[in-house]
Amino acid sequence: MHVVRSREQARRARAGLGSVGFVPTMGFLHDGHLSLVEVAGRGHDAVAVSIFVNPTQFGPGEDFAAYPRDLDRDLAVLESAGVDLVWVPDVADIYPRGAATRVTVDGPIASVLEGASRPGHFDGVATVVTILLGVLAPTGLVLGAKDAQQVTVLRSVVRDLGLDVELIVGPTWREPDGLAMSSRNIYLTEPERAAAPVLRRALAEAEARYAAGLRDAALMRSVVRELVRAEPLAELDYVSVADPDTLAELEWIDDTTQLVDPERKGRGAALVSLAARFGRARLLDNVTLGA
Repeated sequence: MHVVRSREQARRARAGLGSVGFVPTMGFLHDGHLSLVEVAGRGHDAVAVSIFVNPTQFGPGEDFAAYPRDLDRDLAVLESAGVDLVWVPDVADIYPRGAATRVTVDGPIASVLEGASRPGHFDGVATVVTILLGVLAPTGLVLGAKDAQQVTVLRSVVRDLGLDVELIVGPTWREPDGLAMSSRNIYLTEPERAAAPVLRRALAEAEARYAAGLRDAALMRSVVRELVRAEPLAELDYVSVADPDTLAELEWIDDTTQLVDPERKGRGAALVSLAARFGRARLLDNVTLGA
């Protein structure tokens, strides 16, 4: 496994690898990350992973300094998983002195939900991922479905900038009780950890109501909202029932859209997403209805 630090080292190491599946991470890896590594290995000659806690996607008062880090463990885990290349840049290598270019994502896909709660977050995500893609030139970019809005934003970036990479989405990986795996789960106290699976239960209820015929999006939001708010340790930020491509909030969940729009095939009729805080941990989760 090649472990590199600089842009030039990354370019040289990547040059002989053939087709590459690439997984960008902020480290403190868990089984969800490793599931993406496995996805990246399918149909590619090699797998590359980046480990970089990106300061430009954190806002004032957020957890950049406290974000969990364990590089030695991460590298050992990735080597055991058969990863070929790991790029561990420092901030000055990604954002050299005098760098004046930033990728800005306009429009509602970046300004609602996480964008509303964390202004500027997606500009930071789009900028760092564009830099990583420019240096590594991977064949496939592998992202996790848990961060559904991030997937939507980066799909727009890849399309709008004409980046020559296939965007591949791996499934959300969960703990046995349904909690979506996240590096920030380490912040949870024992009572908060016991409470946090309410997010998955609320989304499972949305899936059950959809299967039973519920198509009124406002009622669907209300169902999810009430279940989460019934948990005293959950501080709900938002519940969304939105178009999977535009993130526009729906009034009605239309199952027929995918039948007339081949671009929508496999993306579902509605994205149900939510965010809630449990103490220090702000957690996200989602399900796609009608996929």
